[in-house]
Amino acid sequence: MQDERELVEKVLKGDMRAFKVLLERHEQLVFWVCRRILNSDTDVEDVCQEVFIKVHQNLGRFNFQSKLSTWIAKIAHNTALTHWQKQQSLQKIQSAKYLEDQGLKMPETPETAYQQMERSEILENLIAQLPEHYRSVLTLYHLQEFSYEEIAQITGMPDGTVKNYLFRARKLLKTQLENFDKTNL
Repeated sequence: MQDERELVEKVLKGDMRAFKVLLERHEQLVFWVCRRILNSDTDVEDVCQEVFIKVHQNLGRFNFQSKLSTWIAKIAHNTALTHWQKQQSLQKIQSAKYLEDQGLKMPETPETAYQQMERSEILENLIAQLPEHYRSVLTLYHLQEFSYEEIAQITGMPDGTVKNYLFRARKLLKTQLENFDKTNL
């Protein structure tokens, strides 16, 4: 396995095979970071490609003050978050307009929706409903196994905020699961 510095230097010299190695080492990380923020498979694929374009364009700025994976995860997080925020703005405008035009109310109750899903789908849905900053921290810590310090670097939050958000995300998720269990007994 090539050293990160050696790999980065090869990429900077134009070695596309080295970039392919870099891409293969980190594509799953980028996918999972993007997947936790974005809901659409198409959006995830598009943003993952955009992330690696940004990585290639900005690799000369990487200064090895953190792990390469942390730097790449930060780019993925920021790119996915920007994409998500744009999508949310568009969806709010489109949804409000559509509902208003149709004279419709919000769809079925959460209880009805939960009854139709499997337990893993419920958990996935509950995580997706968490505020973005909680969802990101929870995903980076539990699924990607980043440390508090690495998450702080990726998200730009202080360590204490990362710990606080992780605590609150777990608490919210636990409460949501308990409420789900009570309503489905």
